[in-house]
Amino acid sequence: KESDKTKDLGEELSDVLFVVLCLANQTGTDLQAAFDKKMNVKRERDHDRHHGNSKLK
Repeated sequence: KESDKTKDLGEELSDVLFVVLCLANQTGTDLQAAFDKKMNVKRERDHDRHHGNSKLK
C-alpha cells in the first residue's frame, strides 16, 4: 500500500518480535537457549565466510 511506504521499519520489526515472543511463550520454547544455540552454529560455520567480501570492510 502507498500509505505503508512511510512506516517506520522499527515499528514493523517490533510487531514481528512481539508475534515471535508470543509464539515462543505459547509453545514453551526457550527462545534464549534456541538463539544461543543458533548463534553458536552460525559462528562456527561462518567464521571465515565473509572475509573476502569488500562490501563488509
